[in-house]
Amino acid sequence: MRTLISVEELRDRLDAGRRTVLLDVRWALGDSHGRDRYLSGHLPGAVYVDLETELAAPGSTAGGRHPLPPDREFAAAVRRWGIDDGDTVVAYDAVGAMSAARAWWLLRHAGVDGACLLDGGLGAWVAAGLPLEPGDRRPEPGTAAAGWGGMPVIGIDEAAAWPRRGTLLDARAGERYRGESEPVDPRAGHVPGALSAPTAENLDAEGRFLPAEELRARFRAMGLGDDARHGADRDAPGRGPVAVYCGSGVTAAHEVAALAVAGIDAALFPGSWSQWSADPDRPAATGPRP
Repeated sequence: MRTLISVEELRDRLDAGRRTVLLDVRWALGDSHGRDRYLSGHLPGAVYVDLETELAAPGSTAGGRHPLPPDREFAAAVRRWGIDDGDTVVAYDAVGAMSAARAWWLLRHAGVDGACLLDGGLGAWVAAGLPLEPGDRRPEPGTAAAGWGGMPVIGIDEAAAWPRRGTLLDARAGERYRGESEPVDPRAGHVPGALSAPTAENLDAEGRFLPAEELRARFRAMGLGDDARHGADRDAPGRGPVAVYCGSGVTAAHEVAALAVAGIDAALFPGSWSQWSADPDRPAATGPRP
């Protein structure tokens, strides 16, 4: 199962008429104009996906800002986007796949194995001189069967215990991990025992994922590698199974994608810091160390 597709590969697929479903997932924290930007110009044939309403359930103190959507609701959305079983589905955005990765992860979790991310997103498509299309696209409903279970998920209690059995990565910006800044959630800091691994460092200056070998080197410096993928030597620091969280479970999916490119499997903690920090009984660590 591939994680990324290049602009050139996607263009060739479309030119050859190979069945491909395109999902436009333009969203950013504090920016509610994704649909307007989609309507003004998107990849030809792309369907708009609303992260807040289609890729998440309503936020709550108990569940965090972007809980996973109910499985039946997401399955209905998958069919609404025109996806059939066996389709190649390409999700993209304009922020280095930081929001599109949520769609990729949910599709994989729902059993859509053909889901992948457009490397470089909208910017790479435009930079290649390829056309955009204005207006809305509403495809014929698809027939894909979708149900949870394709990707590993952990809850808040598992996240608390995870550093004792494996590696817990915090995908937020370093200043939020260290507790120097917290613009959104109730408290600053990080889950005790978590390592800082900002998602921005998965990308190059053009918003493309770093090559697989560079990502492997990045995660190897954190103690991750083949033994992390297979769960060996779980008592050693920085080893064992890997799990990831962020602010609300959105950009953590980007980290899971980068780890997949590097050949490392990782679980997602969907509630992330928004859920953890809302519980006063959960401790918060600060500073640069786990």
